[in-house]
Parts: sequence; C-alpha cells; structure tokens
Amino acid sequence: MTMTQPARRTPRQRALLTAGTGIVAALGLSLAMTTAATAQPAGPPSAAAATTVSPAGHGFTATLSGKATFKAGSVTVTCTTSSSSGQVPDAPGNHNPDGTVSSSTTPATYGSCTTSMPGVSATVTTSGAWGVAMQNGAPVTAGLTIPVGGFVLKTSGLASCTVTAAPTSAATVNGTWTNGAPSTLAFANASVPVKVTGGFGCPTSSTSSTFNAVYQVGDTTDPASQITVTG
Repeated sequence: MTMTQPARRTPRQRALLTAGTGIVAALGLSLAMTTAATAQPAGPPSAAAATTVSPAGHGFTATLSGKATFKAGSVTVTCTTSSSSGQVPDAPGNHNPDGTVSSSTTPATYGSCTTSMPGVSATVTTSGAWGVAMQNGAPVTAGLTIPVGGFVLKTSGLASCTVTAAPTSAATVNGTWTNGAPSTLAFANASVPVKVTGGFGCPTSSTSSTFNAVYQVGDTTDPASQITVTG
C-alpha cells in the first residue's frame, strides 16, 4: 500500500496561517461602548425589575481602564486606549418600572492597538447608531448593541483581511455594571457575530469573536457625582 505524504508548507505560508487565526480576535474591539436605544441585556423579559439610571440628563464618558484584550486561541490583540461618551435620558425617561433604561453614546474610538503576531497590523473604524440598555438586578447588566456593520477591522502585512461585526443584523453583547466612584462596565468573554473576508491567511470560516475589558464611567456634567443604576 502506498502512503501519500501531506503537502509541506513554506515558512511564509505557515506564518500567514498562524497570523490569520488571530485576526478575528480583534473583533472584540467592537464591544467597547455604546449609542442608540435598542440594546437589551440578557435575562427573561418577564422577570425584569424596575431600573433607574441617575443623575437624569447628565452626560458621561466611558474610558478604558487598563487594557482591552481580544483572544482567539494563542493569539492576543491588545488596545490601551478606548472611549465613548453620551447622556443619561432626561426624567422620566431615566426610569422604567418594568425593565431596561437605554442611553445613547458616540461610537467608541480605539487606539494604541497591537497584535501578538509579527508582521500583522490593524486599523479599526466604527460608525452608525450604537446603544446600551441598563437593567437593575443582581448583578446589574448592560446590553450593548452594535449596529449592522458598525465596526470594521482591517489588517495588513502577512494577512490582509476585513472583519465586520454584526454583518447582517444588529448584535447585542452582554456586560456587567457595578456602581462605584467611578462606576464600571465590564465585559468578560463577551461574544459578537462577525464576518471575515480576505485572501490566504484570513480566518474566513470564523463567525464570532470574544472581548474582555473594563470601562470607568464618569459624570461629565458634575464630576463630583456618579452615574448609578438602581431600582
């Protein structure tokens, strides 16, 4: 019986394949912060508790604390700057006796991003109306909505790929809110649907990516106050 030996890849081909597996990890960037009023946090709607976001009408800014990391397999993408701003709804819109309170913000910005793979760089653009919906509970949750195509990551170097979040419909990503001074919004292994296009080395079969980050949310109308979520 004749055995067929598997084809050998050149060093460059192996590098392209390895780089490609990590590109989709950067898609987690799209989870950073919010805008529009369509997000819904996880949990059964019938069990939703009353929610109040305070102070009513105050502006806020969400700023990355530390680093945001995006991982797929052994490949990690890290960003050290990210921010978004918005406004708590005016009263009575900042209170919902039956569930979530939505706030609008600007699309998040991202900077100082690096990858763990040599020869691969990335640029990120965001657009459209994003949204966050806060839900009081234990814990307090936040449903972050990314509009269709609202986040696009493009890579260059060993692999030229385009990764688009929420490629066919708006996507909701779940995070956890903690009241404090300042309050924080955390994403732990949050998932978002993606579509990957490109040539050799691009992970075109990947359909999701994950994201981990913590944002500090400050009151820009009155810096001595705190943005809080209660019942």
